Amino acid sequence: MLAILLFFFCHWFFSLFFHSFFLHRFASHQMYTTTKGWEKVFYLTTWFVQGSSFLVPRAYAVMHRMHHTYSDTDKDPHSPHFFKDIWHMMLHTVIIFRGFLTGKNLPDPQFTKEYIPMWDKLDKFGHHTITRLFFGAVYTTFYIIFAPNYWWFLLLPVHFMMGPIQGAIVNWFGHKLGYSNFDNNDHSKNTTPFGVIMMGELFQNNHHFKKMDPNFAKKWYEFDLTYFVMRGMHAVKIIRFKPITEAITEQVPQLAATA
Repeated sequence: MLAILLFFFCHWFFSLFFHSFFLHRFASHQMYTTTKGWEKVFYLTTWFVQGSSFLVPRAYAVMHRMHHTYSDTDKDPHSPHFFKDIWHMMLHTVIIFRGFLTGKNLPDPQFTKEYIPMWDKLDKFGHHTITRLFFGAVYTTFYIIFAPNYWWFLLLPVHFMMGPIQGAIVNWFGHKLGYSNFDNNDHSKNTTPFGVIMMGELFQNNHHFKKMDPNFAKKWYEFDLTYFVMRGMHAVKIIRFKPITEAITEQVPQLAATA
């Protein structure tokens, strides 16, 4: 049982950290700079820890930028206020995500003019059905070996869909439940104490108020664990925080079909 619990929580928090640290705070917002070498390390690690639920950074970044621009309007790719439940919201998000990857839908150029990390070979490999099934088989094999009974297998769907599940939790509860420190003209909320469990990602109201600030916590009782890890990385010069008001001007190619 201990092995299963350790595996589950390690998978959850490592996936969540790189979701927040790389996909959200770097790919989407460019809150820090780093060397191309470290960027590749973060990219590769994000793929590995998300495994079967790998979220391709370029599609994630575009969708998240859309989310901020159209927050809680009918153009928001995942506002909970236009769906009857979290599952319908997730399905809608997946359709848009896959449309960007296949080239069926091309994003508005305003969402691709800022820098987005891209690694086409890894994206193709990580997004491939065989790769996702391989990770699923690894998770299942681990449970076959270490699970004390079959009830524990109910956790496997969470492993299979870890990245989208974490994103759905943030977008559903972070825009429906909690309190607001700021008036952002949307429904963004801070959901505490779950903001701690989600490594800062559920301080959505704070984040929408100042989207380039790497610290999502604003009150004394709010704690953004991802930010504190980032402070350590900044201190040893693995990353360098950008000034919060700094504009992002580097251009990147428009998304193309690589699925």
